[in-house]
Amino acid sequence: MECRNMSSIFTLLLISFSIWLSPLSNARIFTLEMHHRFSEPVKKWYHLTGNYFPTRNWPEKGSVEYYAELAHHDGVLRGRRLSDSNGSLTFSDGNSTFRISSLGFLHYTTVTLGTPEMKFLVALDTGSDLFWVPCACGKCASGDDLPYDSDFELTIYDPNGSSTSKNVTCNNDLCPHYYGCTGESSQCPYSVSYVSSETSTSGILVEDVLHLRTEDGDMEYIKPYITFGCGRVQTGSFLDIAAPNGLFGLGFEKISVPSILSREGYIANSFSMCFGHDGTGRISFGDKGSPDQEETPFNMNLYHPIYNITVTQIRVGTTLHVSELTALVDSGTSFTYLVDPFYTRISESFHSHVRDKRRPPDPRIPFKYCYIMSQDANTSLIPSMSLTMKGGSQMVIYDPIIVISTLRELVYCLAVIKSEELNIIGQNFMTGYRIVFDREKLVLGWKK
Repeated sequence: MECRNMSSIFTLLLISFSIWLSPLSNARIFTLEMHHRFSEPVKKWYHLTGNYFPTRNWPEKGSVEYYAELAHHDGVLRGRRLSDSNGSLTFSDGNSTFRISSLGFLHYTTVTLGTPEMKFLVALDTGSDLFWVPCACGKCASGDDLPYDSDFELTIYDPNGSSTSKNVTCNNDLCPHYYGCTGESSQCPYSVSYVSSETSTSGILVEDVLHLRTEDGDMEYIKPYITFGCGRVQTGSFLDIAAPNGLFGLGFEKISVPSILSREGYIANSFSMCFGHDGTGRISFGDKGSPDQEETPFNMNLYHPIYNITVTQIRVGTTLHVSELTALVDSGTSFTYLVDPFYTRISESFHSHVRDKRRPPDPRIPFKYCYIMSQDANTSLIPSMSLTMKGGSQMVIYDPIIVISTLRELVYCLAVIKSEELNIIGQNFMTGYRIVFDREKLVLGWKK
């Protein structure tokens, strides 16, 4: 299962379920197809919902507006912090599981819950754990005027309308404390707060079946029970573009769906992401990668486990920079962000290798190191780049640049943005790889 025809730009994605069996083991792997944020299916959905921006303003791929939209989304990440005062996941009792959280997510999937089946278009987030959907809403995103048979309809979960729905009580292992409970048998409340725009969701925890199926000859149907949030009140960006139909957490904690499926024996405790041409790709739950993949360990902190790794060297062209830095591996970020002094060192090193004329600064373009492409330019003139990770494995960056087409010229830019707080390896640096988040071995894996 290798990625082919990779491109350098990946953003908001819509996903549909399919399931296949791994050739490397007998474990099931649940695979989700992914589509680019600005693809035609997403454009159709935005046209139907009227959310975010009118489709007449849909940015053309490769335009200044296109990259400005993506960088604008990433901009919220600059406010992320690893602290108890920002981006915390709270179960109404004040006990916080520290999280890096984001708004305006880049990846989405369609999931089906309950009996009878209810379909939800949910955002995927590697920076949080809880899966929640709008439910018995006091304040939720509007799903009015959508076609009933739309693949992208906005659904409201009805626990009373599902014959398989169960309440999660305060004595459940996944309800960490009893604050707000009237007794052990009462319902478990939750509240998730995010960094920006006063965005949050709150409600109660429930259990219901998640519908999965295999694509082998037997077409086996699987309906595991999972615990998720019945989101009664949403605020801020959750009312429109961020997660109008729910959020699917991919974090380490035991309440996340990957953790539940692994704990119940349905999958290995691992998942992978492949990014393909024009936004096609896949996320595969249970995928542990291949024996010959490159690997590096996660930097684990028991108080806030995240997908963080260590880079020991960065090579730009013929120049090797030996500087250790830690970075968050975040598939939900379009571009790569570095703090100083790393950003300045890498950018100036890139500039020293370029022979094309540097383009004057343009406030519409989020990248500072941009160049006018010569008529006879070819890729050999653009400096190569690679990362050496802790343990010695190397990751060649296949597309360190983006190309912008204007009326008069072609412009290419180093697709790295200066960050004030956090190093982030974004999708553009992961392009061309099958990235494996192995939560059993606590390693990041990658293979071309």
